[in-house]
Amino acid sequence: MFKIGYRTMKTAIATPVAIYIAQVLHLQNYFSAGILAILCIQSTKKKSVKAAWSRFSACVIAMLLSTLFFTILGQHPFVIGLVLLIFIPVTVMFKINEGVVSSSVIILHFLAAPLIDTHLFINEFAIILIGIGVALAMNLYMPSLDRQLLIYQEKIEGNFRLIFEEIIQYLRTNKNTWDGKEITETAEIIEKAKILAFRDVENRFTTNESFYYSYFKMREKQFEIIERTLPIITSISSMVEQRMMMADFVEDLKENIKPKNTALERLKKLYSMQKQIRQMDLPNTREEFEARATLFQFMREIEQYLMIKSNFKVDKNEQKKSLANIKMYPIE
Repeated sequence: MFKIGYRTMKTAIATPVAIYIAQVLHLQNYFSAGILAILCIQSTKKKSVKAAWSRFSACVIAMLLSTLFFTILGQHPFVIGLVLLIFIPVTVMFKINEGVVSSSVIILHFLAAPLIDTHLFINEFAIILIGIGVALAMNLYMPSLDRQLLIYQEKIEGNFRLIFEEIIQYLRTNKNTWDGKEITETAEIIEKAKILAFRDVENRFTTNESFYYSYFKMREKQFEIIERTLPIITSISSMVEQRMMMADFVEDLKENIKPKNTALERLKKLYSMQKQIRQMDLPNTREEFEARATLFQFMREIEQYLMIKSNFKVDKNEQKKSLANIKMYPIE
């Protein structure tokens, strides 16, 4: 399907605008401002600022080296090789080698110029400022990704609920007819969501990490635990009483999959249930013993699942204070 993205649209706008401004100012080689604009359009704000700085710095260095070499050795094609021999390692050393291509345009202008003087230097400097400046101005506008990120968030939470529902049904009925498609689908959604969330991070200058990027990393860790719990649950065959207790707990867990839920209430219930199970009569058969042991293993995984969520976007001091109020019963 034919689609025009924001980056394409911005490139299509920035290029003629840069050329027009340079032309209005009667600059020589004014079309080169458009070339610089094309090279500087980026997908995120941080990338655009980095690209602008790299290309500007590289162009200035290219102008200085071109002036030096062409003035001393003459404006001959082979001198370009000498310029590049020095120029490229310098850009690599200063980590601005991203600007090598755009700077090459400036070097060719110096080669073709009838006279290397102050006027040429000012002309090229103006072209650089216009081309990079217009691209940077265009890049400062980035469409909000919140809507798509929210969709991913809702899909992941919805799939978590579906997976937990399958766990509940197996615990209560000992029947498994699930095809497991939500597992593959959730893994793909989380990966896409993290990539998109990282773009959101790159469009922010004030914070290192956005809510969504932290959120999807948290869900990724939880999902890894969910994947580990599935073979644990399906290995239980005996219909012990504790299965129903665990099913009720997972039902409550499923109903409380929310972005702002700190999971502390679920941890309290988990520890309370664990204590209750420990106070019950010992198993009478080997199957009951194995089933209960496996359920405790499942509880250990669920505890980790909840701890990951409880640490998400919660002040550390408040988190420690809240956890201290929970009567801990370590799962052995």
